[in-house]
Amino acid sequence: MSDLDQLYQQIILDHAKARHGAGLLEAPEGIAHGESLQHNPVCGDHIQLRLQLDGDVVKNVSWEGDGCSISMASASVLSEMAEGLDREEFMSILNEFRELMRSRGTRAGDEEVLGDGAAFAGVSKFPARVKCAMLSWVAAEAALLQASA
Repeated sequence: MSDLDQLYQQIILDHAKARHGAGLLEAPEGIAHGESLQHNPVCGDHIQLRLQLDGDVVKNVSWEGDGCSISMASASVLSEMAEGLDREEFMSILNEFRELMRSRGTRAGDEEVLGDGAAFAGVSKFPARVKCAMLSWVAAEAALLQASA
């Protein structure tokens, strides 16, 4: 395993333990919000994610769930990086992460765009694990659409 792969593995393990954004927060009165529950029937992972918008800006992403270290770390990375982004920026990062996951290991993660999300580049080599990594991102996209309606 290369030094970079070891570093990326450590980032994923650290986020799986730290779980930024864990614990659903109630949306204050007057704050647009959306919520999505996603489940991966293949492995049993599940995420319930709540996203709050202040105008066009992601104010908060909170979640609760249970699953493998990849799905929990991915939710942590997502919640940490999303706060303060406007809707377009958030969707751009979400689409970049989706493309990374579809690459089957042929792309390196762009740390400038994805931050710690680049650590999931190795996950894209394993199609069964891609669903784990994407679970919270799919939930966030659905919650954003709901909050924007």
